[in-house]
Amino acid sequence: MILYIARHAETTWNLAGRYQGRRESALSARGIQQGFALAEAFVNATPPPARIITSPMQRTRATAAFVAERLNLPLETDDALIEIAHGTWEGRLRDEIAANDPARYTTWRERPADVAFEDGESLRDVLARWQRFRRSLRVDVPTLILTHDAIVRAALLDIVQRPLGDFWNVRVENAGYAIVDVTGEAWTVIEESVSAHLAEQRAAIESQAL
Repeated sequence: MILYIARHAETTWNLAGRYQGRRESALSARGIQQGFALAEAFVNATPPPARIITSPMQRTRATAAFVAERLNLPLETDDALIEIAHGTWEGRLRDEIAANDPARYTTWRERPADVAFEDGESLRDVLARWQRFRRSLRVDVPTLILTHDAIVRAALLDIVQRPLGDFWNVRVENAGYAIVDVTGEAWTVIEESVSAHLAEQRAAIESQAL
């Protein structure tokens, strides 16, 4: 059975280079176009999703709604899919963090598995959340999971059994998605990052606060 794991479309805070974490921000104009493109991709997918599970945050629900409307599917939410808690970084610009919290910022970019955010989470916390979700998930129909950057990265590393130290080596884009085959207990990544449907609407990931 096929499982799709997608990141939400671009938000205004993605565009500004501001850390989001558990804070809310709306989809940008490009993000709205990405939502339409993602929906079109799944309408034409083989197979199309028959179930959608999303993080409860505004940006994921808004992105998932484009797909749900086209496919006439309800949205399910699961708190396990929520974004990493960036703690005291949330709401602040990436360049400000780099200037004012340089040691932690450098560690986050170079050795992300070693960082525990003040008043937030670590990647080990995120991985544990994902693994609990994975154990409880029954993929008996083609399923779309609509979630966040950190969850997508942790999920794909978990599936291919790579360490959290490889976090930044996983390819993840706004409104892009991975394709995973689930056969019994065996999970296999078929494609890590599908983004062709975005065409000229691809976001500049390198400028985002991730």
